[in-house]
Amino acid sequence: MTVTSPTRTTREIRKDFPTDLSASIAVFLIALPLSLGIALATGAPLQAGLVAAAVGGIVGGWLGGAPLQVSGPAAGLTVVTAELIQHYGWRTTCAITVLAGVFQLGLAALRTARSALMVSPAIVHGLLAGIGVTIALAQLHIVLGGNPQSSAVANVVGLPAQLADLHPAALGVSTLTLAVLLAWPWLPGRAGRILRKAPAALAAVAVATAAASLSGLALPRVDLPSWRSHALPELPEGPILGILAAVLTIALVGSVQSLLSAVATDKLIASERGADNRPPRADLNRELWGQGAANIVSGALGGLPVSGVAVRSVANVKSGAVSRRSTMLHGLWVVLAAGLLVPVLDLIPLAALAALVMAVGVQMVSITHLRNVTRHREIVVYGTTIVAVVLGGVLEGVAIGIAVAVALALHRLARTRITVERLDNGVHRVRARGQLTFLAVPRLSRVLNQIPHDGHAVVELDGSFMDHAAYETLHDWQASHLAHGGSLEVTGRAGSSARLPEATAVAAPADGPDGRPADTSHHGDRSRRTPHRGAHQCCRPWTPWQNHCDHRPAGTRTITAAAAAEAAATATGTEAGAGTEATEKIAPSAPRRRGAGQLASGINAFQRDTAPHVRDELARLAREGQRPSQLFLTCADSRLVTSMITASGPGDLFTVRNVGNLVPLPGAESTDDSVAAAIEYAVDVLKVDSITVCGHSGCGAMQALLSSTPGAPMTPLRRWLRHGLPSLERMASRHHAWARISGRLPADAVEQLCLTNVVQQLEHLRAHESVARRLAEGTLELHGMYFHVGEAQAYLLSEGEDFFDCRVFDSVGQHA
Repeated sequence: MTVTSPTRTTREIRKDFPTDLSASIAVFLIALPLSLGIALATGAPLQAGLVAAAVGGIVGGWLGGAPLQVSGPAAGLTVVTAELIQHYGWRTTCAITVLAGVFQLGLAALRTARSALMVSPAIVHGLLAGIGVTIALAQLHIVLGGNPQSSAVANVVGLPAQLADLHPAALGVSTLTLAVLLAWPWLPGRAGRILRKAPAALAAVAVATAAASLSGLALPRVDLPSWRSHALPELPEGPILGILAAVLTIALVGSVQSLLSAVATDKLIASERGADNRPPRADLNRELWGQGAANIVSGALGGLPVSGVAVRSVANVKSGAVSRRSTMLHGLWVVLAAGLLVPVLDLIPLAALAALVMAVGVQMVSITHLRNVTRHREIVVYGTTIVAVVLGGVLEGVAIGIAVAVALALHRLARTRITVERLDNGVHRVRARGQLTFLAVPRLSRVLNQIPHDGHAVVELDGSFMDHAAYETLHDWQASHLAHGGSLEVTGRAGSSARLPEATAVAAPADGPDGRPADTSHHGDRSRRTPHRGAHQCCRPWTPWQNHCDHRPAGTRTITAAAAAEAAATATGTEAGAGTEATEKIAPSAPRRRGAGQLASGINAFQRDTAPHVRDELARLAREGQRPSQLFLTCADSRLVTSMITASGPGDLFTVRNVGNLVPLPGAESTDDSVAAAIEYAVDVLKVDSITVCGHSGCGAMQALLSSTPGAPMTPLRRWLRHGLPSLERMASRHHAWARISGRLPADAVEQLCLTNVVQQLEHLRAHESVARRLAEGTLELHGMYFHVGEAQAYLLSEGEDFFDCRVFDSVGQHA
């Protein structure tokens, strides 16, 4: 079913016009100095930056598929454009921009926009970081009062000589620009709050320009010649392969940057606005079409290449823009400024623009991106791409980055460690770490042949893939070993038993009904196999609710032939075998059992499937008593299964659950002593080693706190939620550190409060006498945890605060 956004009425359009108007002015004030600075960095005529900004706003905003994305000259294309101007001249570069726009139209017609997002994020971030380093090195020479060299290497080599020949006036103006740029967002007081409404980039350039003009400094300044002498494109001249490579580079780099910016803008809109106040989601193919058209027009009018710009798009969204009119109006203001504000623009010192662009280049080397690629173990790809872009250029850097990424992926796929050891009881343990492919067959065969024919062997397969060659080698050896009187056991990760299936390849060990891989040890000719109930992989550890996970319609459902064969085997008494995927028509399922019937069904499933596996452990705990290692305090939300997200079992956690994972302060009004009693019992009697406060996404208690109204009648729920008011006050206070997830900002106010609440409840814990005493002794630890339900991802609160004075929750185990 296709969902279409409702048609906006004329009244709604008129109502939203003031918002779009104010947003367009805010974006214009950011775009004006940046456009001039980027033109300066490329070596193009300064008017070219204004042309690109105007065309990007009007043409890109009108035809693009991302309504709130703002297009214009972008720092990501600075290095490429500068190289083209040096090799071919400005007018030929304009023609190349036109051809790149035509190429983008072709990509849009082929509907290949999504394919541009297939490039590894490590390569994209490395590309942008390498461009940022190159920009910063070049602009540093202008900041110091000199002229940039032709390459990043030359800029580094020439830096000592430039430092020896400083120009105090240029350095002073640049320093003032950077100081204002960094300090502007932190201006204190009521006056600072008013001043901060002006963009930091505009304020920095304006202050530097005013200081240079009032002091009468002799500095190179912006020189906008008459539009009558504005250079237009000419037919490209030069080697055809070089021209084609230039067109390809401009088109691909601009397209990837625009599409990534469009996706990021969509995410920002979704996190900040409700469903009833959002524009349509970005149509990436239409966005590519709009970028192509904008590049054709910009190049034809003598402007820089155009692409989506994240900084201006974020400003557009933050300013409350509702439709594409804000983007188009910002382009109109650029046109008016280019015609009416030339005397004012001519006062701007080039050193101020260079300092502004240098700051943009430094910001392109993102610490957040560095953390992400490090966590994904792609720092080699990221670093190699940066170095290659700085030393060789954009196209060469991307090519080298892709080659390194492919080589790293092949290395990880082919890297397999196979070892054998003889245990004290005579058992030979074979461990295979990694993917078993044909490349590992010689080592696998050599290790297996070291095991005596009549011995007992345990084969541990710790990987997610086994190809046909490796399977046949292992299967043939298994048959031979059993035929000679030996015995063996094939296990999966962590030594849990698994069965080597009768198939041509193995993807992963088969699991049993209790969540543990089925025990299928082979002893001579005997094979004990436990058939698993149900085919839904994610539901096996929690059989009582596996039917709740099936969200497919009651019509056609895809099931595995193994499940069908198992159902048939139940009637015939034969064993179900593995098979291929099949599709069958099934009747609509019966209504789900509720109440006592559902409870009895779940208990019956536990007694049948799970109790036999845990009976011995529970008997031991009954004899010895509970000795949990930690107190786990979390919300009563039904989506939080504590044993599932912590991989814990009986006796591991002493769990306390309540609405909102709240810890009332000792002596607080309407104190609930049940939480305090549980804390005292866990800390003083059970002697737990740690306490964890776990919040989660979409918490109803936090939503209720945000939407609460003063004076509402008190109910039991409202009285309880009063213990969460300090979290609400902490989030609104400027005297406490914010809390956020590593790598991104909170999605919305509810998530911000959920994260802040974890930090605040940890503070409440410290106020309890027993907790404070154990903390002082150094025998107790406190941990904060956040579980994102939709992502099935856990985050742990890190120690201390980050560079921006935020408490950070780091992801756990996502890429282990």
